[in-house]
Amino acid sequence: MKAIVKTKPGPGNVDLVDVAEPELTPGGVKIRVAWSGICGTDLHVYHDTFRNYPPVILGHEFSGVVEAVGSEVASVSPGDRVTALPSSAVIEPGDPYWRRGYYMFSRNRRGMGHGVNGSFTEFVVVREDQVYPLLDDVSLEEAALSEPLASAYQPICELAVFRPGDTVLLSGPGPIGLLCLILLVRQGCRVIAAGAAPDQTRLEMARSLGAAATVNISETDLAAAVAAETGGRGVDGAVEAAGAAASIQGCLDALRPMGQYVQVGIAGHEVQVNFDAILFKQLHVYGSLGHSLQTWEAVMELLRRHTIDVTPLITHRLPLNRWREAFDLCERKQGVKVLLHYGEESA
Repeated sequence: MKAIVKTKPGPGNVDLVDVAEPELTPGGVKIRVAWSGICGTDLHVYHDTFRNYPPVILGHEFSGVVEAVGSEVASVSPGDRVTALPSSAVIEPGDPYWRRGYYMFSRNRRGMGHGVNGSFTEFVVVREDQVYPLLDDVSLEEAALSEPLASAYQPICELAVFRPGDTVLLSGPGPIGLLCLILLVRQGCRVIAAGAAPDQTRLEMARSLGAAATVNISETDLAAAVAAETGGRGVDGAVEAAGAAASIQGCLDALRPMGQYVQVGIAGHEVQVNFDAILFKQLHVYGSLGHSLQTWEAVMELLRRHTIDVTPLITHRLPLNRWREAFDLCERKQGVKVLLHYGEESA
């Protein structure tokens, strides 16, 4: 089968190559991948700004259909439509963080797509406990957005405390940022979405998803725009989803005293900011890494109940052999959520 593989360390070194099908283990579930979304982490792995263990198949946001199950598997059967929890591919069950559901901090943890083989291919094999069956009315496309939705749900709905009527700055209207926006609007917040010139398409989507205002910082001063939108008071909360130094500082500057700052974006390198702003404004600061088991299960319930619609974020669907085009769409911010599939053009 074909797979998009990080072949060796260093920037780039990614190609579509032939790999062996994964072997089914007694406790494993073999899934035929239906859709797999490109994540910012995949781009970081491509550029070697996120820890990875090549050779490794990229991709971790996926859905599919169970192809086969191991002899010890009882909860799913061939033909079941599923998604899978990718972040706990390698864990140490005795780790105290794992026991509490915070596998992101489990010692020696590895996730799919960078630590172990991921979903930019035809088949994956995962542990039974990673597999989550889908209701018939949940599409495989929206199920492929389970992991990014969990990465937005944790900071917005579990870590920070946003209330109806709060004005929140969302800096970085990428897929995770826009999912944060959807959740903030759902909670009754007034959202100001900010991005640079290359984000124009995404800013237009932010407006369609309920943003009260959008700011193109390449044309408009962010501080002035925030002052105009808040009567000079500053925003109640700021969600940084771009992972850029200027964006981080802009969020800190935009906050009112005792406001909430939430870091969601990965910078991938050291940044310099005015750290005293946290002290002098007495800010509440949260960092959000991935999600917990509690978050994942909450997202599964959101999908079952159709509480929110994530499909508007899907802008492109491409076969695996057009992965360079797909990555380029994400790099140039011309797409929002780009899904890959293992179709005839990928054979």
